[in-house]
Amino acid sequence: MSEKIKMKISPAVAAYVRPGTSCDTRLAGCDAAADLPPFDRITLLFCLSKDPESSVRSAAAEQLELLPEDVIGVYADSTDAHPAVLETLSRIVHARATIFEVLSDQSDDHTGNSDEADESVDTQNEEFLSKYKMAQVMGIGEKIKMALTGDKEWRSILVKDANKLVSGGVIKNPRITEAEVVALLKSGIQNDEIMRLICANREWIKNYTIRKALITNNRTPVQNAMRFLDTMGEKDLASFAKSKNISSVISTMAKRILLNRKK
Repeated sequence: MSEKIKMKISPAVAAYVRPGTSCDTRLAGCDAAADLPPFDRITLLFCLSKDPESSVRSAAAEQLELLPEDVIGVYADSTDAHPAVLETLSRIVHARATIFEVLSDQSDDHTGNSDEADESVDTQNEEFLSKYKMAQVMGIGEKIKMALTGDKEWRSILVKDANKLVSGGVIKNPRITEAEVVALLKSGIQNDEIMRLICANREWIKNYTIRKALITNNRTPVQNAMRFLDTMGEKDLASFAKSKNISSVISTMAKRILLNRKK
């Protein structure tokens, strides 16, 4: 592999990517992936897309681009989905949505009055649908695009979506504010992918309130919460030390930091 990414793989996937596997076998894996269950199919293609051999990388990347949305959805909904794979799938689905939009715009430029009438009816129908109801009938690609570009109302709806590509897209939306991030953390969000993305955002963790909210959220990885603890003021540390609502590891560490500061 040209890029080292740690992930658990099944024996079916390992058969094509384990060390010492010939280039021909790895290349054959690009075609064989279609016969595997969705999770293994995507895992194999992702691994092969990082192959040192350009022909293997290209073949795997092509198969990734052709993945059906239902296969992508199965992977994204899995609790074992790998963040790096989700990132790749997100780019693929978003690219599809962008291409579809361009083609739709080109088609609109060549339509007649009947198409304009249909568009008018569609617009009127959408006006009667709340954004929440619209979200229920949108495909994964549409949801991801809206998560990445939508306004505050769309973000508040889609951040709760069960699909990690959708909810994670909200966190990558350049319009999301730090106040929204704080509110999300305080709401008791249970999405591990969202927590990972927030912790990885260097600008957000400069915000004291966000770091404090991360410490009090039990879904925050312990190593991150411990790192943020040392940046807290004594008043907040004292509160954490007494709190019954956070991990005992965190509260114990808060007490230790307080004692060290008083020495």
